[in-house]
Amino acid sequence: MSQNSKLTFECLAIGSLPHDNLEKAMELVKKDFYKIPFWPQLTKINKNEDMIIQFLENMPSFFVEKDYLDTECDKFFENIEEFFNDYEIITSQNLDESTAKILDKYAISRNNSIAFPKFIEIIKNTKPNFAKGQIVGPFTLSTSLTDKSGKSAFYDETLKEIITKTLVLKALWQIKEIKCANSDTTPIIFIDEPSLSQLGTSAFLTVSQNEVIEMLKSVSDIIKQYGAISAIHCCGKCDWTIPIDAGVDIINTDAYTYAQNLSIFSEKIKIFLENGGKIAWGVVPTLDTKALEKIDLNKLISVFEKAVKYLTKKGINEKIILENSLITPSCGAGGLSEELAEKAMDLTKELSKYGIQISNNR
Repeated sequence: MSQNSKLTFECLAIGSLPHDNLEKAMELVKKDFYKIPFWPQLTKINKNEDMIIQFLENMPSFFVEKDYLDTECDKFFENIEEFFNDYEIITSQNLDESTAKILDKYAISRNNSIAFPKFIEIIKNTKPNFAKGQIVGPFTLSTSLTDKSGKSAFYDETLKEIITKTLVLKALWQIKEIKCANSDTTPIIFIDEPSLSQLGTSAFLTVSQNEVIEMLKSVSDIIKQYGAISAIHCCGKCDWTIPIDAGVDIINTDAYTYAQNLSIFSEKIKIFLENGGKIAWGVVPTLDTKALEKIDLNKLISVFEKAVKYLTKKGINEKIILENSLITPSCGAGGLSEELAEKAMDLTKELSKYGIQISNNR
């Protein structure tokens, strides 16, 4: 059995939790995601855990005291040469002791993720087959930040390159830490790209798909090069040919609200699945509080089965869909109450168990 075949119907969480108590948040991780633990973003404890802020530490052009990226100050010119040199060393060699020390300069500190050390502790203690990390996507981050004149960083080639390379280093640092905790654990790194759902709208009319694919591919390829699985999460309607063409292993969609969106790209999805790609179905509605309050496992099973049928009606074999399915919430749970977030995580686990049962019985 290949390592990736062990993922069938396993459950994953997406980023954030609303808890203001670290121990309580990590108990939820251990309870529902013991097979694939993750480190939650806890913005109620520290605003630096916001996905846009969290990955900016030690990125050239980012200065805490400024609300824009500064490429004109002396400090930037001091940092940039060292940064590019570090990147070249790290990505052109194996992650040995010397490169690991350089990579540690781009760590996600406790000030930006209080949960990460606890996550590593879980991996050391439980030695899971997989563990999930995450970064914000380069397209989302570069279109969320601006230069001194207010222009989106995406349209500045230097800033775009710095942002993309910074995120690669943040991903590689997580891979290193997971592997140090247990060498047999395979890291899964999610690239969170909510802005992909806006591509093609008036907000990004001048952005070409090829530019975005190239950015995502440059991150995904290195994640895979260093022995991890790459995934993309987008919680809105999305042109799923973009992440597939970027070469990711897992695509993660809001299957509660937008399941039919996948079927638009059925030809590409079919090839993706036949080549071992996987769909992480975001069936549990963390973005719809009223729906989450009312929903139960039977309703979720119905939602999932309907989502699968959108693809089987387009000629994709049900067996290959189910063999390559995982279960997630539709998005992060940071905007929910703790009670509802815990319900969402519990339901994700319950639906995963149901899926594993039906998979084993086929």
